[in-house]
Amino acid sequence: MPQQAEVTIGQGGEDRISLADVVAVAHDGARVVLAPQALERVRAGRAFVQRICDENQTVYGITTGFGHLSRIKIPQDQLADLQHNLIRSHASGVGEPFDLATARAVLLLLANSLARGHSGVRTELLDLLVGMLNAGVTPIVPMRGSVGASGDLAPLAHLGLVLIGEGEAIYRGEHLSGIEALRRADLTPIALSAKEGLALINGTHVMEACGALALADAWRLLRAAEIAAAMSTEALMGSYVPLDARIHRLRPQDGQARTATRMRALLDNSEINPSHVDCGRVQDPYSLRCVPQVLGAVRDALSHCQYVFDAELGAVTDNPLIFADDGQVLTGGNFHGQPLALAFDFLAIALAQLASFSERRTYNLMGPHDWDVGPNAIPLFLTPEPGLNSGYMIAQYAAAALVNEIKVLAHPASIDSIPTSAGMEDFVSMGVTAAIKARQLLHLAYRVVAIEVLCAAQGLDFRRPLKPGRGVAAAYEAVRSRVSTLTSDRPPAPDIEALAAAVHDGLFDAHVPESAVDAAVSR
Repeated sequence: MPQQAEVTIGQGGEDRISLADVVAVAHDGARVVLAPQALERVRAGRAFVQRICDENQTVYGITTGFGHLSRIKIPQDQLADLQHNLIRSHASGVGEPFDLATARAVLLLLANSLARGHSGVRTELLDLLVGMLNAGVTPIVPMRGSVGASGDLAPLAHLGLVLIGEGEAIYRGEHLSGIEALRRADLTPIALSAKEGLALINGTHVMEACGALALADAWRLLRAAEIAAAMSTEALMGSYVPLDARIHRLRPQDGQARTATRMRALLDNSEINPSHVDCGRVQDPYSLRCVPQVLGAVRDALSHCQYVFDAELGAVTDNPLIFADDGQVLTGGNFHGQPLALAFDFLAIALAQLASFSERRTYNLMGPHDWDVGPNAIPLFLTPEPGLNSGYMIAQYAAAALVNEIKVLAHPASIDSIPTSAGMEDFVSMGVTAAIKARQLLHLAYRVVAIEVLCAAQGLDFRRPLKPGRGVAAAYEAVRSRVSTLTSDRPPAPDIEALAAAVHDGLFDAHVPESAVDAAVSR
């Protein structure tokens, strides 16, 4: 795994890690460093927990059972067994595992939370988490089993198994037992002490990891959708009037103004637009005319989700929480995933709108185009010989099918709650379910936008020799570097997958960066 710049955790105050740091560690293998001041806080919190044990106080999760079993006091000589049994019993996750990047993000966020010193763990535990990240030991964590309250108990327990030399992990591409993965990385499993098992599993780290990574993908998808919309606007000879800055100043929605600015930049210096100035069409369909209003609203939705997930990076979501300076242990509910669950559902709804909006433009590109005449006209289904060839007819069908599935996935998970722990945990967030749905939806939405890009590029071929706006022209060239013009029927599926992968990997990232949009909007 390539090593990149360092990410420091546990600095305290406002100096917390960023969503970009999570991506750097998860995807790029950035090295993780523990801030020296974190060790002081962690030692102070641990000393307070030790005093609780030495004095045989009755404190939830330290000297008692868990959930509905919290009324049972645990003898001193069984406190370590209590923590190990907690990890083993809670490792009830099922189904396919999270990808390695997500599992690494979970490790990072868990370490980041424990480093704040309110969880009462030893520094040795924190060192092992950081050591696993830097050595590339990644626990295998099943995706399903968390209800998103009392922490992401089941998936985090699978992570915890590896720390104690059990469970399964990936190391240098091999699927190994947890103990063997640690051995090969020259790491030593830890014997848990009081409170540490609970601290490992009682947090929102799985939800937050999914959110940080999904949000990065969602922003890239949104920018690609704006480029796709600009390409379709040129291919369909849409009007630029709806992008006029004066219109958007009369409705002060931030995302709307930003998307309109970006569209104007993408379409700047077009030869296509002046060619149809007297075409006689009064207004375009909403899927062209309302791009700033619809995709701008998606921008605002993503900004809200970013606020939520960014704030969680500064959170401690354990329970109970140790306040060593105050000499108190406070039991609360920071482990409840409701803020993240709602954000995931909002994200899913916004991206469902983005995908549905994209499919409508793909549909319009198919025709009929009764207004479109002359040597540069777009034929039915974007093929030079309609009838003999079907062109991209069924590519639009595929987009429609994907959008249907996306709409199902956009149904919110956070509105449901199934009580657990004999009624003690009587209202849960279902945040991981919301996260999994949002990830699936993103995967499909990239393909919907890829289909629009594929079809819009084909439409631009028919507008030659007229040139589109600068940004659109650059995007067109990027598409054609991956997929050739359709001259006669061939299977579109490989082209769709190639474009979806390329867009996800940053095919369009160089076109009209966000810094240029920020500068234009501020003027």
